[in-house]
Amino acid sequence: MQGLGIHAMMWTTVWDHAGAQRAIEGAAHHKQDFIEIPLIDIPSVDAKHSRALLAKHDLRAACSLVMPEPAWPSVRPDAAIDHLKSALDKAAEMGSEALTGVTYGGTNERTGFPPTQAEYDNLTRALGAAAKHAKTLGLQFGIEAVNRYENHLVNSAAQAVQLVERIGLDNVFVHLDTFHMTMEEKGVANGILAARDHLKYMHLSESDRGTPGYGNVPWDPIFAALAAIGFKGALTLESFAAMPVEMAGAISTWRPVARDAEEVFDKGLSFIRNKAVQYGLA
Repeated sequence: MQGLGIHAMMWTTVWDHAGAQRAIEGAAHHKQDFIEIPLIDIPSVDAKHSRALLAKHDLRAACSLVMPEPAWPSVRPDAAIDHLKSALDKAAEMGSEALTGVTYGGTNERTGFPPTQAEYDNLTRALGAAAKHAKTLGLQFGIEAVNRYENHLVNSAAQAVQLVERIGLDNVFVHLDTFHMTMEEKGVANGILAARDHLKYMHLSESDRGTPGYGNVPWDPIFAALAAIGFKGALTLESFAAMPVEMAGAISTWRPVARDAEEVFDKGLSFIRNKAVQYGLA
């Protein structure tokens, strides 16, 4: 993946025909290079319909997911392999270039204890099998570090790198998110530098998950670090400004994070694009 993209949840959380059309047309209207499509309900996705829409609007795609509890790789690696293979098959059928996200667990997965070697062994086995399957499909496979309040297994760039290197396949990459990095890294630029050899995907998300450029994320150090490592991957705006209230508990979003979605489109997208141009990344 390479270029500027946007998460489909700016338009929809349900990837049915109407949601897919709204999101893909919206991303194309805002002149994005690609769209990130969440695979929440894999069997319900009409891959052929999505592929046709992407082709019609000359838009590329990445898919993402969070693992459901019955398929958490740390404790149920075989179920995880089945779930990830199903997601990869769907992503390939849609014409996606990658599957990424919290591919190693859930965003409410915490044991109350530090990660164990047994958990990491299970992750390596499950994600290794999934990544091999991804390679047969011509797909990249990502691992996104998230904050300690969402998952206890992979919180930092260094931990994501360790897992990628344990898997040891060249189609596996690190996916970082500026929202999580501001909590977990000893300086966001240091996280980018730590992941430089494997970093291919960035979520650009504000400190309140609202409009980029209007919070506490240190954007100039982030873009300067990306420029310094010669970053050639994907820069994806992720905002939860349009998140439905029924999903608030999943991400602890208890109040509006922006005036509305249009504020993110009008201000956040232009902010990200201008920063990318300023630092030679677009």
